[in-house]
Amino acid sequence: MTGKSIRIENAHISRVEGHGSIVVYMEGDRLERVEWQIPEAPRFFESMVVGRDWSELSRITSRICGICSIGHTFASQKATEAAMGITITEQTRRLREILNHAENLQSHILHVCYLVLPDLLGVGSVLPLIETHREVVLLAIRLHRLANETCDKIGGRTTHPIRSCVNGWSMFPDKKTFQEIRDNHVKAMADLKHLAEFVQSLTHKLPDFERETEYVSLTHPREYALYDGVIKSSDVPDPISPRDYERVTNEYVDDRSTAKWTRFNRDAYAVGAMARFNNNPDQLSDGAKAVAGQLGLSAPCHNPFMNSVAQVVECVLSVEKTIEHSQWFLDNGIKEEDRGFTVCEGRGVGAVDVPRGTLFHDYTYDGKGKCVDANLVIPTNQNHANIQVDMEELVPLITDMPSEKMNLTLEMLVRAYDPCISCSTHFVDLRST
Repeated sequence: MTGKSIRIENAHISRVEGHGSIVVYMEGDRLERVEWQIPEAPRFFESMVVGRDWSELSRITSRICGICSIGHTFASQKATEAAMGITITEQTRRLREILNHAENLQSHILHVCYLVLPDLLGVGSVLPLIETHREVVLLAIRLHRLANETCDKIGGRTTHPIRSCVNGWSMFPDKKTFQEIRDNHVKAMADLKHLAEFVQSLTHKLPDFERETEYVSLTHPREYALYDGVIKSSDVPDPISPRDYERVTNEYVDDRSTAKWTRFNRDAYAVGAMARFNNNPDQLSDGAKAVAGQLGLSAPCHNPFMNSVAQVVECVLSVEKTIEHSQWFLDNGIKEEDRGFTVCEGRGVGAVDVPRGTLFHDYTYDGKGKCVDANLVIPTNQNHANIQVDMEELVPLITDMPSEKMNLTLEMLVRAYDPCISCSTHFVDLRST
C-alpha cells in the first residue's frame, strides 16, 4: 500500500465482448472497494426455448453467441440426444469435432492477435499494428480466414451452422473438400510456428501475478477434451458426470452482476484454455506440447494472464486434430446415415468445452418432444467470480503504479479471461412498487 488515494471507475473496457466495469476505491492505506461489475441487460434464452419442439432448440440457442455458436449448437444437440437416448456415429462425431476445432482456432486467433497483442505492444487496438507489425496481422488474417472457411465447408456457414443435426448431418462435404481442408491446415502450421515465436518474444511483458485456484474443464482418457468428456476439477480426484453439472456450478446471484456467478470447492473457479491445459496436459498433441514448452507453459500454471498463451497452444492442437480428422475421412470415405429416432420424454445434459470454457445445456422434454424446462450455464458465468477474486488479490500488489497503468493492468486481467459478457447475462431482479 502506498498511502495515496486511488479512484478507478472504468465503465468502458475495450477489446472485450459485452459490457463490464472495473471499480477500485482506495483511500490512504485502506482499500475500500474492488469490484468486477456486469451491468449489461440480461437475455432470456432459457425461457425462449420452453414450449419449442426439439428440432428448434439448437437453432435458437446458437444465437446466444456469434463466436461460440458452434459450441452452443453441439451442447444443445448433445442434450437433446441424451434426452432421447441417441448415440451418434463416429462419422458424425468426427465432423462435429472438425467444426469444434475450427471455432476454437477462429476464436483464439481473434483474441490473441486482435485483442491481447495490442496491450503487449503498447497500442490501443490492432489498427496501428498494420503499419508496425504487418506480417503478424496478415498471419492472423490467414489463420482466421482458414478457420472461417472450414466452418463454411463443413457446417454450411461461418456461424450458426445449419448442417449439423440431432443424430446426424443434413449435408456431407465431398472428398475434395476434405483434401482442401487437410492441405490448408498443413500449410497453416508454418504460420502457427511464426505466431508462437512472436508471442514468445512478448511473454515477458505479461504481468507476473499468480493466484492458486480451482480449475474446471472436461477431461477424456484418450484425447484433449473439447467436444466430449466428463467434468474434472483440479481440486477433486474423481470425475463428475455432465448430468451432475449442478454439483459443480452452484449458480448464485451477486449484486454486482446481471450474470449469475458460480462456485464449487472454493469461492470461485476458472474455466477456459488454462483450465483445460492444467487438467489435461498429457492429452495435448505432440506439436502443441512442443509449443507449450517453447512458450514456457507448464502445468499447473496459476498466472491468469497466461491464458492467452494456453490459447496459442490450443491453436496448434486444433490444427493438428483437424488434419487428423480430415485424413480419416480421406481414408474411410463418407456414408449416408439414418437420422431417424423415436421422440420420447426425458431429460438430457450436453457439455462441450468451447473457447472460453465448459458450456452446459440442460433440457427436459415431454412425450411430444416439446421442451418443458431448460438451463444453460455459460463459461463466462463461471469465470466472473474468479475475475473478482483475482482483482482483490492483484490490486494491493499494484498500488504503486500510476492510476492509468493500474487501470490498464486490470483491463488486461479481464481480457486474459476472454470474456463473452453478453452471453453470460441471465439474471434480472424485478421488484414491483
